[in-house]
Order: sequence, then structure tokens, then C-alpha cells
Amino acid sequence: MTSPDGLDRTSSWEGVRAVVAGFGVSGFAAADTLTHLGADVVALDENDNEGLREKATLLEILGADVRLGSGATSTLPPADIVVASPGWRPQVPLLVQAVDAAVPVWGEVELAWRLRTADDAPWLAVTGTNGKTTTVQMLDAMLRAAGKRSVAAGNVGKPIVEAVMDPEGFDVLAVELSSFQLHWTHTMAARAAAVLNIAPDHVDWHGSFDAYAADKGRIYENVERACVYNVADPRTEQLVRDADVAEGARAIGFTLGVPDVGMLGVVDGVLADRAFVDERQTAVAELGTLDDIDPAGDHNIANALGAAALARASGVPPVAVRDGLRGFRLDEHRVAEVATVDDVGYVDDSKATNTHAAEASLRSYPSVVWIAGGLAKGASFDDLVRATSGHLRGVVLMGRDRGVIADALRRHAPEIPVVEVDSGDTEAMDRVVGAAATMAQPGDTVLLAPGCASMDMFADYAARGDAFAAAVRRVE
Repeated sequence: MTSPDGLDRTSSWEGVRAVVAGFGVSGFAAADTLTHLGADVVALDENDNEGLREKATLLEILGADVRLGSGATSTLPPADIVVASPGWRPQVPLLVQAVDAAVPVWGEVELAWRLRTADDAPWLAVTGTNGKTTTVQMLDAMLRAAGKRSVAAGNVGKPIVEAVMDPEGFDVLAVELSSFQLHWTHTMAARAAAVLNIAPDHVDWHGSFDAYAADKGRIYENVERACVYNVADPRTEQLVRDADVAEGARAIGFTLGVPDVGMLGVVDGVLADRAFVDERQTAVAELGTLDDIDPAGDHNIANALGAAALARASGVPPVAVRDGLRGFRLDEHRVAEVATVDDVGYVDDSKATNTHAAEASLRSYPSVVWIAGGLAKGASFDDLVRATSGHLRGVVLMGRDRGVIADALRRHAPEIPVVEVDSGDTEAMDRVVGAAATMAQPGDTVLLAPGCASMDMFADYAARGDAFAAAVRRVE
């Protein structure tokens, strides 16, 4: 057995037997990197398609052993380390075998952290049920506005292993981390980290809401400078209290209200920093205004404040925070205005794949015809319906778990008209949009904020959003 402990990207990994479980984007990056470093790599995946076989051929030329197809992951090969791709449940037989054999199980993020050297770029890390990608991209924009060579990596953009191995290097990494990635992360010590919010999601994967929250809280472990939390979400502050951080690390809150000392918030339309200021000179630093955030809904303001706190923890000046926000635009499928037809707005928020995100989206509009449904991932919709029923003109439901939402509507908003589209094919979106258009009145918003994952009907949330936009264009 050859232990990988103490090895980094400058070391030879010769003799280390590395099993990579999963051959998706992060799995390929991990297998490619470990092969490059000299490890004996076996990459396993139950899937087998042309795209995977092309990547397998590349790695096999370099000496890796790639096994694809049904049964490929049933038995653990001889291993000194297993690198698990995000989403692999701890109960998967291969990982259970590794634990029983005392073989270390790392995620790609853990591998990336261990590959770093002392001189490598620090990490500014973000997690949360919602807003992660937007916040990381805002943070990256602020860092770039400050003249830093940065990149958005991890659960968005470049795989984190590729960012660490980049030959030119970076000044700082803006890292998005999911609960899946954090579950397999053990030694990371970010310069600063944020948990934006915690709401029930992926409970079917983690086993309970508490377990899900605990995995999110791993992001705070060993933080060097700042643990950023959401004042409006007490659970995020408790996760900071529970974490074992470096001496001198500070708890920094952000709020949509007036901030206390040690927080960031909003004062008369100004983004105000009362945490990273020299009190001998000023008690508040102005980081921009609400007009610098587009769109300026409450959830996006919170994202901007979370990003600003991380940027300020890394020494970014106020003017760069402002300039980063001014130049930032949301990605597709995140509260994206598709069209206005007969004075009815059509908005694509297909990225709202859980109830917390859907609630934030629904609260942004006064009168909504809501399009929802898909894979509920074990979530309940009762709280969401209770909180937003006053915004609903009507509801159109689709997807496998639409009945879960329909039941919640019957219990808590029986007066709201509901149409269920029972087809599971992608062409059903035309009927979904048609039903929503019939319900809508001038001034309303037809909002795709499904509160569910998409894979029962679509390849991913982007494909769902594209189908919605195409159906809207056919209504015009």
C-alpha cells in the first residue's frame, strides 16, 4: 500500500493505486490529473456511451484503466484511495467496500485541496441551498474588477482539480460547493467561506435535513479569515458556531436591513460594509447601491452581499465590489425575461429546482401563473404554498411529482385554479405554456419556477428552460 497523504501536485504519485468512482466531468478531471501525476488509475462508471468512450480512449492511451457499463462499479479494485464523484451516495456498494477496507474516500474537492502547495491561490468558498452559482459569479466579477486573476470553479465553471493544476496559476479561486461535494471533503481550509441559506433539499440523498445541513456546514471547517452567514437564516449562524475554525477567523453576517457592527447590509439603498473597515477612518464603507444589482430582487441582493463579504475578506476594495456588480449579468434560466405577450410577462427561472428557490422567485412578482413540477427530491410544498398563495393567479403542473404540489395546493390554497399536464414528453411544454397563457391576465407573470429537478422529462434544467422559451415564442 502506498499512502497518498502528504503528496501534492509537485509530487510523484507513482505506486498510488487510485480508483475514481464516476466518469463525469469531475471524475474525468480527477482521473486525468492522477494519471498525469503517475498514479495507477482505475476509473469506473455504470454508464457507457459514445462521449464516455471517447474520454476513456484518451485516458487509456496515457495508461489508465477505464471500465464502463453495467456492473463496472460493483466490486472495489485494489486501492490506496477512492475518489468519489459528486452525487455518489455513501451507501453505494463500492464506497461501502472502501470504508470497510479502511481505504480513504475523497471527493474531487478534497483531492484538489490536497494537490495544492503552500504558495497556491487561496479559496473563497460558497455553498447554500440557493444562490450559489450567482454568488460565485458575482464574486469572480468583483475579484477581476480588483485586478485579480481569478476563476469560478467547483460546482460551476472549471472543475476544481483543473483550476488547481492550471500551469499559469491564479491569484484566488471563487469556489462553488454543493452538499454532495462537501460530504466527501475533509481537510479544506478556505480563506473565507459562506453558507447563503439552508432549506430542505436533497433530503433523499442525505437521509435527513439535519444531515444535509451538517454537510453544508463543513465549508466553515478550518476557515482562516471569515465565516459569512445569513442573518435572516439562523441555522447558517449556528453552523458557524459549530465549526472548528482557525484562530482569528471572524463571523460576518449579511442582512437586507441595516447592518450591525461586523456585518454587511443595506442603508437607504446603499450596500454598506460595517465589517471590513478601519474604524479610525470610517465606520462604514459604501460598496455600491441597489441600482448596481440587476435584477435587484431580495434574493439577488442577498447574493450580492454574500459575495461582497467574501471579496472584502480577501482585501478587495469597495470600488471593485461596485464595478464587479455593475458588470455582472445573470446566466440563462435564472429569472430570465423571455418575452411579453399581450401585456403578460414570461419568465424562465428553470434553475429554481427546489422549494426555497421557487419561493424566492414567486415572491418577486405580485400576480403569477406558476409553472411547477418535476422530481421533488422528497421535498414538501406545504410551506411554499402557504407563503406564496397570495401571489398566485393560477398554477400549471407537469412532471412525475406534480401530485405532491397539487396536494399542497388543495390543502392550503383550494381557491387557486390548477391545471395538470400529465404527459411526460418534452413536447408537453407547449400545452403547459398554452394553459398558463389562458389563465394569465394583463399585468401577470407566467413564471417557470418548478421547485423540482428536471430529469424526469428533460436532460437538465437548461433544456427545460429552453423548451419553455421555445414554447413561449410559439405563443407570440
